[in-house]
Amino acid sequence: MKAIKIAIIGGTGVYRADMLESAHNEKINTEYGDTELLCGTYKGKEVFFLARHGSGHTVPPHLINYRANIQALKNLGVEKIIATAAVGSLNEEMCPGEIILTDQFLDFTKNRTSSFYEGGAKGILHVDMTEPYCRELREDIYNISIKADIPVKMGGCYVTAEGPRFETPAEIKMYKMLGGDLVGMTSVPEVVLAREAGMCYATLAMVTNYASGITGNPLSHTEVIKAMAESGQRMSELIMCLIEKIPDKRNCRCKFAAQEAEPF
Repeated sequence: MKAIKIAIIGGTGVYRADMLESAHNEKINTEYGDTELLCGTYKGKEVFFLARHGSGHTVPPHLINYRANIQALKNLGVEKIIATAAVGSLNEEMCPGEIILTDQFLDFTKNRTSSFYEGGAKGILHVDMTEPYCRELREDIYNISIKADIPVKMGGCYVTAEGPRFETPAEIKMYKMLGGDLVGMTSVPEVVLAREAGMCYATLAMVTNYASGITGNPLSHTEVIKAMAESGQRMSELIMCLIEKIPDKRNCRCKFAAQEAEPF
């Protein structure tokens, strides 16, 4: 069986070029814009690292070209995406320093293009999001992490806020009442576009802090960056272990998600 191509999407803190063999930067041109990736191989698998916020974390979450990023990975033949994200916790049982495998989301974004299908030649697609994060990939990640003694928690609802500001305590209270566990600014539309493109997608959410109003302490970007750095090494170890051990099989239905519309 041919090894699948895997992509890691996240911040530069979770990977380094020296993790890969034959590592090199590559610019991919798409109809939605250009995307730069770090390409290479690890344990015989072709891997692509994509810095979601660009080199040096220069692009805020509401201005990321999500369609160009996902289309570039699709053009490269990627089948499975592991996304990392820094999040705040609305759930006292999901503590700073923990890694959560999200299984649902609430979308509170406002100004983002969230579909490849906007009529015209590609048609319109009402993609099924019953299980937005691939169940099979999540289960594989969970089982591998347990064996690697890098525990993750299975299940959590990711609230995607527009950003780039942090949320108010009133918003956090509302999100919590609606069933949210974690809050971040990047999962949507990334997960939706990956589903439309027929790729398996899972998010490893790094809890960096409790969300506004949960503890009463003010939040700062510096605090989040510091917490990410402290968890970065553990996340890097987990990512490399996942790349090596993620099965090549695909028995889920992710690749069939766009059957009712014109395919890519």
